[in-house]
Amino acid sequence: MDLTDKNVLITGSTRGIGLAVAKAFDVAGARVILHGRSAVRPDVMAEFGENTLAITADIADEESVNNALTGLFEEIDGIDILINNAGIVDDKLTMGMKPSEFANVVNTNLNGTFNVTQPIFKKMLRARSGNIINMASVVGLMGNVGQANYAASKAGIVGLTKSLAKEGAMRGIRVNAIAPGMIVSDMTDALSDKVKEQVLEAVPLKRFGNATEIAQTALFLAQNDYITGQTITVDGGLYI
Repeated sequence: MDLTDKNVLITGSTRGIGLAVAKAFDVAGARVILHGRSAVRPDVMAEFGENTLAITADIADEESVNNALTGLFEEIDGIDILINNAGIVDDKLTMGMKPSEFANVVNTNLNGTFNVTQPIFKKMLRARSGNIINMASVVGLMGNVGQANYAASKAGIVGLTKSLAKEGAMRGIRVNAIAPGMIVSDMTDALSDKVKEQVLEAVPLKRFGNATEIAQTALFLAQNDYITGQTITVDGGLYI
């Protein structure tokens, strides 16, 4: 699939994995639409081509999302590729987790993904074309201590991906998920050397991944025409 001039919306694309994914699609010739909860900074916009657009929305707020998309669709006809990357973490052991802390993560990560996807999915169905890539996590596949809320939200995304893939297939729409493992980020940089060693003991390849490797996986899923309903783990073998 040629990505030239394809409209690609990446949520949570002002830093980290989302920014790396956005840059990869920009280089591939796509028209990138950046997204942030607050306005995308000018220095971030300057890293992209002149056709790049940006929207601001709180994905957990359906009205905020709908307002942002309404404005976007006044400038473009639709989205060819949607990459749901935005999400949050709020780690805490279950015994000390408040119901509101559980709900907030699930509402942002899972409900937020639905809020963005539904109106775009409707347009894709009418156009009989489209590609959706959801960012899950190996934590959603295997669980993790202190991340009950995050694991539940990402497991939900895996299920959502499969259901959307079945609903969209008859109209030529493909839906897949990527489940990153330990990826180099501000969070991993803050870990002590001892903790890093302990984490890497569980990773067969004995290294953290990087955001570029996630971006390349997203590019692959965007260009392959016969993969749908799958969750691709990019984790150095952690989930074997």
